[in-house]
Amino acid sequence: LEKLHRSLLKLAYDKTALIKDGLIEELDQLIKDEQAHLAAILQMDGQRQSAVTTYLTDQGRSVPAQPTVADVLESASEEERKSLEEARDRLLHAIHDLKRQNDLNQKLTYQSLQFVNLSLDMVRPRPESVNYSKTEVHGGKVSKEKPTLDSQA
Repeated sequence: LEKLHRSLLKLAYDKTALIKDGLIEELDQLIKDEQAHLAAILQMDGQRQSAVTTYLTDQGRSVPAQPTVADVLESASEEERKSLEEARDRLLHAIHDLKRQNDLNQKLTYQSLQFVNLSLDMVRPRPESVNYSKTEVHGGKVSKEKPTLDSQA
């Protein structure tokens, strides 16, 4: 899981560079690669849960609905516990780095979108005002047409 998360983190760093450079086609391919990584992570996590369930069952312990590493740590030997804690800490560090990088990418994407919208607003023609003009408010224009509703009738 750590290896997959580190690989996903590398993709997140690459995504940052692509966003900064505005390389949309490459970004699209990278997103597909990310989706493949996420599918592999989900599959690996399912295997992890299965292994934890098997381990806890073999230890004669109750198995929670969502078994975690913390459940294994409670029944592991001192040597196993130390190794598992180190692996868990490395994985949590990778996940934290990945979250931070994804937050940065989200902000960069939002800023890029704001820039695109600003550029489009500058190029697009302005719609005519739907408000009344000053002359219409003060009666400057007098219509010589007959009203469509005859109040005398």
